[in-house]
Order: sequence, then structure tokens, then C-alpha cells
Amino acid sequence: MFEGFEETFIDTGEAGILVRHGGDGPPVLLLHGHPRTSATWHRVAPLLVAQGFSVVCPDLRGYGRSRGPAPTADHSAHSKRAVAGDMVRVMRALGHERFRLAGHDRGVGVALRLVLDHPEAVEQVAFLDGIPLTEHLSRTDARFATAWWHWFFFAQAEIPERVINADPDSWYKGDPQVMGEENHAEFRAATRNPDVVRAMLEDYRAGLTLDAEHEAADRAAGWRIECPVLVLWSTRDDLEELHGDPVKIWRGWADDVRGHGIDSGHHMAEQAPGPLAGSLAEFFQR
Repeated sequence: MFEGFEETFIDTGEAGILVRHGGDGPPVLLLHGHPRTSATWHRVAPLLVAQGFSVVCPDLRGYGRSRGPAPTADHSAHSKRAVAGDMVRVMRALGHERFRLAGHDRGVGVALRLVLDHPEAVEQVAFLDGIPLTEHLSRTDARFATAWWHWFFFAQAEIPERVINADPDSWYKGDPQVMGEENHAEFRAATRNPDVVRAMLEDYRAGLTLDAEHEAADRAAGWRIECPVLVLWSTRDDLEELHGDPVKIWRGWADDVRGHGIDSGHHMAEQAPGPLAGSLAEFFQR
């Protein structure tokens, strides 16, 4: 994977972040979701490099081979604000003061926090398979809670760790033929690590508490995304089915929004890398 890329560990002060980076040209930061690592981008990143971009793929704080502080009672150590701060420091350490940004799944929450907290750093942002946390929560009904029950299970104290760590291979399923052998091996090593599992759960605990509070405060203050926004979603997943047109939802947060569906299941970087990379490249070359 990632032929021609470098691997670097960057100390952000609170965390040690593994970063894969390569290419020349305008910088693009790609943020993975749960329960993946930066390796999920192994098919997309080279395609973006071929389109003339510098591509940066980190493991988020606590995921994969990145490490962060111990969990805190208020979950602030794994809040989207803390993780977004890591990403700004990572990009600065690599010499990128301004960059293009894409986040998938849980990476959407980090990307949103990054553009709101650090608008000067982001030129364009793409949100993949996600809407703001508060938009999900405001639409929570029995149908959503049944389909996305894991959000509320992961937010419980201690119980999910005991359940998942008892048999992580059964809990976190992945097909090496679909994911790629090396990507799958990295994913499997991460999900078998109890410290990684704990950090991933803290991500969800922060999501339903501090992260939602931060989003609600920004909305009340009238904050909006200042840069152009691309929204992409998997047509074989349930985001649009549950919540309606994601572009319409994101237009409540930004003025310049465009988007479309990708013929894929949820992990579009692995299942539809060509269409995804093509859509990102076209948008980022604007």
C-alpha cells in the first residue's frame, strides 16, 4: 500500500499521530471513519497524487497506530475539537498552512469541527457519508435508533469494551478481498487492541455529549462554513433513506454546497475508489 508515500509520526503535544503523506501540489487531508485507519485511503490517495495533489492520510487520535491521552470523564480528550486541533498541527508540521479537506463517517465530525474552529486553514471541504451530529440527533426516531443503534450502545460506560474485546474479530467484520489484504490486516490489528477500542468508543461518547454541545453552540451563535462544500454519500447505504437529501441538510450550514451519490456501500474509499477520487479531484481543482 501507499507506494511512494512516507510514514511519519508527528507529536502534536497531546497526541502522537501516524501520518502517510506523498505527492506534490495542493495539499489534501483525508480523514477516515470508524473502525478504519488511514489505510482505508490506500486506493484513493494514489489516484489523487496522480491528479497533482499532495495527499496526507493520518490515523486519528487513538485509532490505528496513533495515540492520545487517557480518556477523561467528560470525554474531552477524544472530542472532535481535540482531534481537529491535532490535524491542524499535523498539517503545519508538514508545511501546509492551508489545505483541502475530506472526512468520511466519524471523520465528517472532525472535518466539520476543523472548518468551524480553524476556517483560515481550509480552502474546500468534502463531507462523505455524514451530516452534522446535531442533525442526526434532531431527526432521531425509532427508525434511526434501530438502524444506528451502535451510536447509543457505544456511548454506554464500560459495557461495550467488555462485549467487543471478548471477540473483536466477530464484532468488527471486514473482507480482505474487498478491503485489500494489507488494509484488512492493519484494520484487524487495530481492532484487536483494547486501547484502540477504548479510544474509538470515546469518540462516540464525546459525540453524544461535548461534540453535540459544541455544534449546538455554534448554531446558536450563527456560525457557518465559509468555504465551498462537497457532499457525497453511498447510494447503497442508508443516509439518504433515513434523512433525505444530504445536500439540502448541509445547505443549512453553508452557502456554497454541491454533491451527489456514489454507487457504493458505506466504505466508499475501498469499494468505489475511482468515482470517489474523480469527484474529489474535480471539486478540489476548482
